[in-house]
Amino acid sequence: MDPNAAWSKGVPTQDKTYHPLSFHVLALLMPFSVFGVLARLGLSALANYSGQSIFPLIYAQAVGCLIMGFCLHLKEPLSRYYPPAYTALTTGFCGSLTTFSGWELDIFKSWLNANNDRRSAVSDVMDGLCKSVFTVSISLASLFYGMHIATLVSPYFHAAPPPGKAIRRAASVLSVCIYAATIPAYYLLPRAFRHQATAALLFSFPGTLTRYLLSAYLNPVLQNFPLGTYAANSLGTALLGTFHVLQSTTNRPLSGTSCTILQGLADGYCGCLTTVSTFIAEVATLTKAGHKYRYGLTTWATGQVILVCIFGALVWGGEISKAQTCLFG
Repeated sequence: MDPNAAWSKGVPTQDKTYHPLSFHVLALLMPFSVFGVLARLGLSALANYSGQSIFPLIYAQAVGCLIMGFCLHLKEPLSRYYPPAYTALTTGFCGSLTTFSGWELDIFKSWLNANNDRRSAVSDVMDGLCKSVFTVSISLASLFYGMHIATLVSPYFHAAPPPGKAIRRAASVLSVCIYAATIPAYYLLPRAFRHQATAALLFSFPGTLTRYLLSAYLNPVLQNFPLGTYAANSLGTALLGTFHVLQSTTNRPLSGTSCTILQGLADGYCGCLTTVSTFIAEVATLTKAGHKYRYGLTTWATGQVILVCIFGALVWGGEISKAQTCLFG
């Protein structure tokens, strides 16, 4: 289920109990959301080269699930030390490093042959299936490998005493300052960085916060179906499809600034609102095989249906281009 479910009602660490919506918890999500987005964009950029043998997004998904598995196995000592730190690592960093909406759009663009490669319709289907099956497979393998690594280090892992009040407050203030620094970074760094990274950083924490709230309030509703994560992934996929439509208009091209903001919303808000790491962790920890397949296939299929309605219908109707037409500025 949700990585934070065990203490979603507040779990004490020594003499201190943290409410899921306390300032210490929410503040620590801020910088880890920023770091997660930076890591995802960086890994995708490194893996995007001529002649690549695998789609770039898989690296972020694999690394995020690896860290998620490691943290899940060490949940008890991490939560005993400082529960907001566990939430920051899992919900904040891993949730922002991996992205469900980007994965769904990648798959759908394979069905469409968005790059106009010279191949048959059967090849389009195989490409989409490959991205679907391989991402789930490598993500599950990474999650369990992360758990395995944690078992090797757990005998030597001894949590330090919980931080004092001064350290907790300092960490919270520093966290807010790190996220606040994304605003001057957007304006002061070169304009070319805006659509590449700095615009996404502005929207990173709002996306993570939306997902965290949906998870906290909706996941307990259904015992064997994490409704909050499902809602976050579905909503984020719908928004990403909408933003991609706006970036692909042919009759009224958007301004450079509008294109940059839309890219920031796509990479930052949608990327952090949706998550593969939590989704995979929930699939792995559901008790019955039927529940696993129902949740996994329903979530995957919902994303594809949403993109058919929002993006596919306009492409097939000739209203927009398969590829982005935005000129960033």
